[in-house]
Amino acid sequence: MSETLIKVENLKTHFPVRKGLFSKITGYVKAVDGVSFEIPQGKTLGLVGESGCGKTTIGRTMLRLVPSTSGEVFYKDKNVLEAGSKELTKLRRDMQIIFQDPYGSLNPRMTVGKIVGEALSIHKIAKGEKRQEIVAELLSRTGLSPDYINRYPHEFSGGQRQRIGIARALALNPNFIVCDEAVSALDVSLQSQIINLLMDLQDEFGLTYLFIAHDLAVVEHISDIVAVMYLGRIVEISSADELYKNPIHPYTKALMSAIPRPEPSSGLKRIVLEGEVPSPINPPSGCPFHPRCRYAEQRCAVEVQSLKNSRLSNGHKVACWKFA
Repeated sequence: MSETLIKVENLKTHFPVRKGLFSKITGYVKAVDGVSFEIPQGKTLGLVGESGCGKTTIGRTMLRLVPSTSGEVFYKDKNVLEAGSKELTKLRRDMQIIFQDPYGSLNPRMTVGKIVGEALSIHKIAKGEKRQEIVAELLSRTGLSPDYINRYPHEFSGGQRQRIGIARALALNPNFIVCDEAVSALDVSLQSQIINLLMDLQDEFGLTYLFIAHDLAVVEHISDIVAVMYLGRIVEISSADELYKNPIHPYTKALMSAIPRPEPSSGLKRIVLEGEVPSPINPPSGCPFHPRCRYAEQRCAVEVQSLKNSRLSNGHKVACWKFA
């Protein structure tokens, strides 16, 4: 059993809603509302769910790119959310991110060499020719020619830009990387190339990933553990093999039914959820999924079920009164 590298406990990130001339706070967007999980060293946790459920906010809050409301994030034994400026600077070397937009995340006025090598200068790891050598090696390792070092982002395709983003994330030799929708902006053929590259890098450097995506087929391919989010909460979590073989939560079953199948006549029926996703500003009482759930009971509208081991499957946690 691998040692736990990342531990998140009851993490909440609420954004204030301001209105009026004096910007009075009238409510909060509960983007992340009490999330807990662990990621073992060298493993990948896939975080899936509909757009707007809080996946990206979790990743950015863990890295202190977005301020948390409450909760704890431990990297090894260090609480990232309580780290001072000097300690946080050290943690930045171990915890990196690959952004969703492969063009918007790159400074158009900087060459590839400066983009990838910037962190090496900031953390005083290398400069001059030594920095150029490290950048050239990183480009080569991510499938790019070292000759690209003096080119600008607009000269590359989407897939090449994402490789530049990966090279930048690897520059400080991190242990943990948040992959924030790292392949969603790419076409299918490029997606497979980038996924294979990430898996090769994980094997080579022992990397640990939080892989954020909404494509369940991609998540199945790369993840060791999968967590399903709905309206700021995790509703189900287990090993990838177990989750895809035996989804338990009604929301997870609906997501699984939407995965395109190579055999249309496999007998699996699409589960169409009724209604719209509730607003995170004014979420429903009780279980956030109960207005759209076909199994909802009176209890579901009043009480929130925490993640518990399901009686239907060993090692499978689900937040559902009917199946927990």
